[in-house]
Amino acid sequence: MTLQPDHGDLGAEDLKIITLARSARARNGVPEGAAVRDETGRTYVAGTVALESLKLSALQTAVAMAVASGAQSLEAAAVVSTADAASDEDRAAVRDLGGPDTPVLLAGPDGQLRAAVTAG
Repeated sequence: MTLQPDHGDLGAEDLKIITLARSARARNGVPEGAAVRDETGRTYVAGTVALESLKLSALQTAVAMAVASGAQSLEAAAVVSTADAASDEDRAAVRDLGGPDTPVLLAGPDGQLRAAVTAG
């Protein structure tokens, strides 16, 4: 029997973006992975960008990918990180596209949900 992380009352679609964010982090060997879901249900997955001339968190990158692909709004966002909280900058990026009530889920590298806040 495999033990699953405790995710409380999260639905299948929110669990999906946590899984996608976790996979991006592991696959790319980056400090953070993130995924966002737009108003049509499409998902955008990204990792941290750390170039000499461009530095973006994984969540900022996922939001930028959604915008560049024509998303008009966000339903939810997830980030997988060792951080204790979603940064103000990450929440601001989500808020810019999704509004202040958009859920932002923070999970640890093990997939365990650490916090669920709004972008507001």
